[in-house]
Amino acid sequence: MNRLIIYQYINKLRKEDIVNYCNTKGIRVNNNDLDVVYSYVKNDYKRFFDNPSIVLNEVKVLVSDYTYGEIIKLYEKYKGFI
Repeated sequence: MNRLIIYQYINKLRKEDIVNYCNTKGIRVNNNDLDVVYSYVKNDYKRFFDNPSIVLNEVKVLVSDYTYGEIIKLYEKYKGFI
């Protein structure tokens, strides 16, 4: 059930939604990192559910250390929901 809700949300997700979320949480995100995160969320979410460590390792080399650290914090916080 949780995955269905997540899939529906991802289908509607816009870059602006990510920016707004980051702003409310005090997370700084540059345009490159935003593009990478958005692309992975929209295109690779099913792979992420199957094996998050592979996707996280791919993202790690594409975004800044700061952004990756924030991604890991969010993953640790929400991984129980998936």
